Amino acid sequence: MSAITTPAGSASADIAAPLAELAWRELLSQHTEGLPAAFAAGQVTAYVGFDPTASSLHVGNLIPIMGLVHLQRAGHRPIALVGGGTGMIGDPSGRSSERNLQDLETIGANAEAIRLQLAKFLEFEGPNAAKLVNNADWLCTISLIEFLRDTGKHFSVNYMMAKDSVKSRLENGISYTEFTYMLLQAFDYLELHRREGVTLQMGGSDQWGNITAGLELIRKAQGSEAHALTFPLITNADGTKFGKSTGGGSVWLDPQRTSPYRFFQFWMGADDRDVSRYLRFYTLLSREEIEALDESVRTDAGKRAAQRALAFDVTARVHSVESARVAQEVSALLFEKADPQGLSDAALSALRSEIPFAEYAPPAEGAPAEGIDVLECVTRLGIAASRGAAKRLLEQGG
Repeated sequence: MSAITTPAGSASADIAAPLAELAWRELLSQHTEGLPAAFAAGQVTAYVGFDPTASSLHVGNLIPIMGLVHLQRAGHRPIALVGGGTGMIGDPSGRSSERNLQDLETIGANAEAIRLQLAKFLEFEGPNAAKLVNNADWLCTISLIEFLRDTGKHFSVNYMMAKDSVKSRLENGISYTEFTYMLLQAFDYLELHRREGVTLQMGGSDQWGNITAGLELIRKAQGSEAHALTFPLITNADGTKFGKSTGGGSVWLDPQRTSPYRFFQFWMGADDRDVSRYLRFYTLLSREEIEALDESVRTDAGKRAAQRALAFDVTARVHSVESARVAQEVSALLFEKADPQGLSDAALSALRSEIPFAEYAPPAEGAPAEGIDVLECVTRLGIAASRGAAKRLLEQGG
């Protein structure tokens, strides 16, 4: 499917296009005043940071990832920063309690897993090739004296305490470790500005304070102008936080933590009120394709064509086209009464891993044929506790 590929620079010949594209897709929260002119002036190198405190990214990370994708498609250069250094401390933004600190070995393994996931979205070859960096490369080698002398001197305590990520924690207490996080993130921005020519940092709207601290450091230390752009924090139409499964757990990009089928079903479950936004946020479908799917929601919502397109596109991008096809096949069997006779081997294997089953061995050739004891089968599957309970369940249409 063309919507799954991410060719660098292919979406628009206009290098100033990203802001208009992000605005149409409702992916803009706020940005610095000079950013439109920076895009119009030529190629911009932008970065997003990813927290490696888990061994996988989750669907909540997809918005900033797609932000990098849109920039690269317009001809700009994306950098993904894995916080191998800052991940050992943890960002206090949006939190009410201290994070558990992790060791360097665990963070390193998580960073490598995240690198492989990001490679499915970004092109790492070509004139505006993406690059993956790890802030452990500089944060784990700088001395405390150097950091305080070259970075800490540029920030007053009053400035830091005025940031929302700190103010929200003052009543219950915030450790010095987390208090200094914004300085480490600002130092990342400065270091990438020096090493890679980065002039734009992007992140969630709760990151605005940390990002603008980086702008201040670059201005004071280098005398240069840099920019910030934030994405909205996503909530569902019912007001709940986006990204949780029906059971309340995170929906991961790692197939060992969230299977491709369950990942597919997460998107299939999108509310009719949300699906149009999600198509804009999480796919590269064209405006015309999305508008046609919007119309299908208004005129024939029962067919769930928009949800199907969303689920297939995102599953194919995160896992593979084949994984999306298998998930679609299993979904059709379970929820649309598709013919099980045509089920592929891959779909059968996926089905067996998702639902309880009992094996039935047919009689040997020449032996008397025996029917399948449905009550025994239902009991073995654990659907009913006893044959009597199974019989009552079946009589009630279960």
